[in-house]
Amino acid sequence: MKRILITGSSGLIGSEVCSYFDSKGWDVHGIDNNQRAVFFGPSGDTRFNQERLVTELKSFHHHEIDIRNREGVAALIGELRPDAIVHAAAQPSHDRAAAIPFDDFDTNATGTLNLLEAARQHCPESPFAHMSTNKVYGDAPNLIELSEQETRWDYADARYADGIPETFTIDQSKHSLFGASKLAGDVMVQEYGRYFGMPTTCLRGGCLTGPNHAGVELHGFLSYLVRCNLENREYTIFGYKGKQVRDNIHSLDVARFVESFIAAPRIAEVYNIGGGKPNSCSILEAFGLVEEFSGVPMKYTYSGKNREGDHICYYSDLSKMREHYPEWDISVSLPETIRQIVESWQHRLT
Repeated sequence: MKRILITGSSGLIGSEVCSYFDSKGWDVHGIDNNQRAVFFGPSGDTRFNQERLVTELKSFHHHEIDIRNREGVAALIGELRPDAIVHAAAQPSHDRAAAIPFDDFDTNATGTLNLLEAARQHCPESPFAHMSTNKVYGDAPNLIELSEQETRWDYADARYADGIPETFTIDQSKHSLFGASKLAGDVMVQEYGRYFGMPTTCLRGGCLTGPNHAGVELHGFLSYLVRCNLENREYTIFGYKGKQVRDNIHSLDVARFVESFIAAPRIAEVYNIGGGKPNSCSILEAFGLVEEFSGVPMKYTYSGKNREGDHICYYSDLSKMREHYPEWDISVSLPETIRQIVESWQHRLT
């Protein structure tokens, strides 16, 4: 039986990857210490996902380890020698990072290095998939010429009609401390691939979402928006008239791409993994979609101050992913994703 190690296994992507590979007959090992609850308080608690994985999966093993614990990470990887590693653990909020800069960097950069070096020592041939972020591009996408439409901003420059490609600059822009720490980890994952010949990839996520997300105001756009709607709470729009655009990809499609990469790994590869333009929406457009499935009018307030380093418009160009892995494509539409999130929160809130 093949063995996979997944960090952040109780989080959105980690838990989806655990479930997916368990269904494929892998021996699944997860690392998670519920650090999200430390970063975001009780609303960020992911123990419900851990309990679900332990209860429902056929071959899941939980390991209560902090990825900042270099010796603990090295000992576990040395013991398991997994056939693949998926690194989904992170401090995920660019707003929160400014208040906890050492925790942010130690988790996102040093924690990634701990995993890479342990993998190099004990299983250098095993594919290593790192969940990076579109924030590695900083706010440089905001320099692209935009057109303002009734409910959204969009690219006016025809070069970006399909979205942001992997060749887009990561330099000379404001990243937020979170974006900087994730970029440090991203470049290190690439370097371990190029320098040591390890099969590594950085998956630069747009808005990764799905029904198992513990969305909070500082991270988890769609999940948090749905929760506000169902609890009849006001959602705060931060700047850009609520027309800022994100592309949304269901966690299942992320897991499917990870499977494709593990089956045919490449060296030091980078992919912008998101929903692409068809699965993109503005905040205002998301309100309408959520109301359609919940039947609850959206309450919101507007703050004219945008978040530091925030993107006005961002959606991923998926052409490189489709070229390298033609068997993969988006399988879950944005409306279906939102329907599942609404249903999940309805269940959790009753």
